[in-house]
Amino acid sequence: MEKECVKCGKLDEKHAKGLCYKCYRKQWKPKKVLCKNCKQIKEHHAKGMCKLCVTKLFHYDHIKSYNVRKYHNISLELYKKIATECIICGFNKIIELHHLDDNRDNNSPNNLIPLCPNHHKMLHHQDYSEKTKSEIKKILQKRNV
Repeated sequence: MEKECVKCGKLDEKHAKGLCYKCYRKQWKPKKVLCKNCKQIKEHHAKGMCKLCVTKLFHYDHIKSYNVRKYHNISLELYKKIATECIICGFNKIIELHHLDDNRDNNSPNNLIPLCPNHHKMLHHQDYSEKTKSEIKKILQKRNV
């Protein structure tokens, strides 16, 4: 049964308070709560948390798993096993995987090495490539001995 919207006068099914869906959405605001995770007062999204915290806590592994499959064609478990820390400097906050033979299709664990973003960029930069490659060779030789 269609009724006239109190605000815009459009004939539509009422949503709430005599308003059509469009007018109701314009005036509706999510309530603000103290986020259980970050302890800040933000708009409630789910489970007593803000949108950012819900995404971090419940969706980050799904996003990470998708990206690992997309870019490296390996499982998230294997990625976490390989990408623990940069083999050159030991940095462990942000880790990228590098293909030793420069073949993106060769995703065997023996071909992938973990590098921090700085060393990975240096490896692909013409001025620092040789020095970085020699450091990696020394480290890999020490591991194989």
